[in-house]
Amino acid sequence: MALRKEHEIHKRRSGRNMGVGILLGAFVVLVLALTMVKVTSNSFKFPDAQGEQN
Repeated sequence: MALRKEHEIHKRRSGRNMGVGILLGAFVVLVLALTMVKVTSNSFKFPDAQGEQN
């Protein structure tokens, strides 16, 4: 049992923090998915390590 009763503002902040965390996780998954689609596409080519030095 907690020593002090949790204040109402902490409950609201907790809900807001969960929402921000979920949105951040969704953004990371979106960036990862877009990267995987880009890399696995047939037209993707890695750039030359040396570059064009002609």
